[in-house]
Amino acid sequence: MANKVRKYKENLKGKYYVDNTCIACDNCTGIATNFFKMNDLEGHAYVMKQPDSKEELDLCEYARESCPVDAIGNNG
Repeated sequence: MANKVRKYKENLKGKYYVDNTCIACDNCTGIATNFFKMNDLEGHAYVMKQPDSKEELDLCEYARESCPVDAIGNNG
């Protein structure tokens, strides 16, 4: 389960975030391309845009649920 205390500094402030358990699998960036981005230098994803609509929220939630290590949180 993601922990907001361990979230990366690159995460855009808001409900969704990626914490330091990310394994850089690219799953979230493939599912929600407009919301998650990979930091290739440090080897982890982060949230670059927070969802605004129900459809965007559903997409980010699907990415969160698909994370193999539960590194995506939705409690900002």
